[in-house]
Amino acid sequence: MEDESLYRQALDYLYSFVDYSLTKADRLAQARFDLTRMAELLRRLGDPHLAYPLIHVAGTKGKGSVTAMCSSILYAAGYRTGMYTSPHLDDYAERIQVNGTPIPHAHLVELVERIKPHIEAVPRLTTFEITTALAFLYFKEMGVEAAVIEVGLGGRLDATNVVVPVVSVITSISFDHMMVLGNTLREIATEKCGIIKPGVPVVSAPQDPEAMEVIHRIAQQRNAPLAVVGQDIAAYSIHAELTHQLIEFHIPSQDALKADGHSAKKLQVELPLLGEHQVENAAVAYLAIDRFRQEALPVSDQQIIEGYSKTHWPGRFEILQRDPPVVLDCAHNRESCERLMSTIHKVFPNRKVLLVFGASEDKDIEGMFEELLPHVEQAIFTRSFHPRAISPLLLIDKAHGAGVSAQVVDDVTEALGLALDKVSQNQAILVTGSIFVVAEARQAWRSERLKQVLSSKNLR
Repeated sequence: MEDESLYRQALDYLYSFVDYSLTKADRLAQARFDLTRMAELLRRLGDPHLAYPLIHVAGTKGKGSVTAMCSSILYAAGYRTGMYTSPHLDDYAERIQVNGTPIPHAHLVELVERIKPHIEAVPRLTTFEITTALAFLYFKEMGVEAAVIEVGLGGRLDATNVVVPVVSVITSISFDHMMVLGNTLREIATEKCGIIKPGVPVVSAPQDPEAMEVIHRIAQQRNAPLAVVGQDIAAYSIHAELTHQLIEFHIPSQDALKADGHSAKKLQVELPLLGEHQVENAAVAYLAIDRFRQEALPVSDQQIIEGYSKTHWPGRFEILQRDPPVVLDCAHNRESCERLMSTIHKVFPNRKVLLVFGASEDKDIEGMFEELLPHVEQAIFTRSFHPRAISPLLLIDKAHGAGVSAQVVDDVTEALGLALDKVSQNQAILVTGSIFVVAEARQAWRSERLKQVLSSKNLR
């Protein structure tokens, strides 16, 4: 119990700094992003981020999934593997993992205490900068042999962009965080491409032409060899079940041009993540690992197959219950909601949607609703604990305007309980709109409080 108290104190200390992830959109737009603070802190810690080869992953959608897949593959290849992601779903320690295990609370407390003098010596550090430095230091001290680092926001001025990667990765780019990154895909892509380093191979998902032009131009300027899904690899979902999908990669062989121009190596992998967007993400991860094994550490095809099959990335089309279906998904912009609805229709083709929705105020809620509401029969609007969470009262008129029956339940646990009470045999419950709403729904699913809510409604 004492250890947990110290852990809470350590988190309170971290959150006592500026935390842009909890900052209102208008203040976030005025934030002073600057890599000099991060570089100075790491210098004081002995530059731990330079101690191991790594993959650096930016993008709007799919970067977490790609990070999880690459990490799982490197672990399957026998390497002690660090993975850094944000935000977390259940516990802050999830952000910093080695071999799929979050940093122990006691170890995080010890690291925080140890680096406090260095933190205090560098003015205006942020929560994310300190956490990133903690991850780099933990990985070094744990003897990590390879790491996969997810960008927090943007790329160019993100705290993670002090790394010198073996491979830079850019997943699907779409509109998000426009007040910080820009109002056009060209501007957003330019910020994402800030992670491209001179001479370092870069991998990209298929992109809108406007974003793709930026990636090509910057990669060429920096003499960074570029591989693109759709050109350097093709991927197809050839079978899907509720627990996984079977994906086949077609990789052009070196002898293709000498032969008929169509010969390709084929590789089948089983991925426990559903949706066409995860097929694309899996192809991005393959190209990243393929470049990594050419430049750094050997990884066999069999190890790649094993790594995909063991990928764990909760909250992404996560099916909590099959009948009636309860699905959680962290979709939080228009493009991700479009992909989510496509997946819902394929996995549960005969079900109407009972939507539990909450979002952050700075998101494109109009765009998200244009993708979601035409497929929704009933909606329950809620809000997470997050300071940027929009009031659900501001959402209900939009639903009524789209002809959707809707109501407001502020508390996420109560909202999920009501959905379980109302759901009919031809419906699927979908919880989405925000990673923070999904996180609270996951916690609620395992909680005694949800059982009490269901009991009060005479359920089960």
